[in-house]
Amino acid sequence: MRIELLTGAFASLKRSIDSGTETQRDAVKSIIEEVRQKGDAALFAFTEKFDGVSLSDLKVTEAETQAAYQELDPETADIIREAAANIRSYHEKQKRESWMTYKEDGTMLGQKITPLDAAGVYVPGGTAAYPSSVLMNVIPAQAAGVKRIVLVSPPNKEGTLPAGVLVAAKELGVEEIYKAGGAQAIAALAYGTETIRPVDKITGPGNIYVALAKREVFGDVAIDMIAGPSEIVVLADNTAVPGEVAADLLSQAEHDALASSVLVTDSMELAEAVSSEVKKQLETLPRREIASASIEDYGCIYVADSIDEAVEAVNELAPEHLEILTENPMELVGSIRHAGAIFLGRYSSEPVGDYFAGPNHVLPTNGTARFSSPLSVDDFIKKTSIISYSEKAFAQSAEKIAAFARLEGLEAHARAIEERLK
Repeated sequence: MRIELLTGAFASLKRSIDSGTETQRDAVKSIIEEVRQKGDAALFAFTEKFDGVSLSDLKVTEAETQAAYQELDPETADIIREAAANIRSYHEKQKRESWMTYKEDGTMLGQKITPLDAAGVYVPGGTAAYPSSVLMNVIPAQAAGVKRIVLVSPPNKEGTLPAGVLVAAKELGVEEIYKAGGAQAIAALAYGTETIRPVDKITGPGNIYVALAKREVFGDVAIDMIAGPSEIVVLADNTAVPGEVAADLLSQAEHDALASSVLVTDSMELAEAVSSEVKKQLETLPRREIASASIEDYGCIYVADSIDEAVEAVNELAPEHLEILTENPMELVGSIRHAGAIFLGRYSSEPVGDYFAGPNHVLPTNGTARFSSPLSVDDFIKKTSIISYSEKAFAQSAEKIAAFARLEGLEAHARAIEERLK
């Protein structure tokens, strides 16, 4: 893992959101239109084409769910339940309440909080299983009060979904689970088919085709974000343990060859030790090929003159995940302006948040932590303004409102006010 002095070069690792190639964008548009025109038939055809399996039914049956429980060992099911409880406890605290305020002149202003009617959750699949994606997307929607939650995920070669995914969904009480993936699943959630009714918002990560499809349907439905490759930045001083830092960097590098793993430190001694540890740990990593490519292209260790300079570098990068492994990590939290999630101290390794702690692991990537937040209950509600003026309050403000309307050249607005003064 290369080591560089921090001279502003870290900015070279900042990447824009992948907008795909023209060929990919055209393919996604074609798939979406096909689903809109042909519904279930298109989903069956695309599933056979892209997933290599011919289905006779899109919806997961109760028998398939029960088979998943038989396949998954009880200890793993218990872990899923405990993680779900932690995640639910955290997100329940995010719930908002409607409110109203009253003035002496009879004015009442307020805000009504209403959950979305339906949310669609995309869970990546195929060769991998992501029950954590089920928990992190479904639970905040449930905490918000969403009544209908639809889960879609691409089937494996046997025409089923991974046992962990089905058990996680069943534990949360999700009733609509469909075997559909890729851009075609996003189109089904957005526009509906004979089997899948449309939703109001689509959340969850996926490959470039899923990301492009979410971008394409945005406006007809809401989406959470356009997620990029995973990122981790470790901010550390000479008290950090090199082997632990290296392991944390590799925990993101194994996700994707495009993932970014960066250490920013004021200690050259730590930098050299971590670089050596990364090389050593890569030798026995099962996903070595992917992790090696990630480290080679998007991994780096930057050595700053001071921790203050290192903090500024972190804020420039605005990482998805930030670990602070310093002698007193809490002292630096106030200086961090941009990060999706912050992990404090050696026992708060990033996977703790990925799976178990409770906060959401759907986080802003590609530097969008400058203006975006983790997935939360707020993503599954809408806010409606409430305005009620008394006759007295109206009379006191009417001429000013009419004048403001005429300032903008909107005479009918002004007359709507003045009609009530007659």
